[in-house]
Amino acid sequence: MLIVRWLALFLLIAAAVCFGFYVGTGQVFYKRLGLVIVKWTVIAAAVFFVVVFFERLL
Repeated sequence: MLIVRWLALFLLIAAAVCFGFYVGTGQVFYKRLGLVIVKWTVIAAAVFFVVVFFERLL
């Protein structure tokens, strides 16, 4: 559980850094990369919570 929390925090910080680079440089690449990181972080979190939910049911 602790590893998942640290990984999620790291990915969100990486996305924030990408958005900061986008603001600083104006290159669209960094904005797209930040959005991809956020998208996959949210998907991974949703899968994680579904697994935890089903684990609690059983």
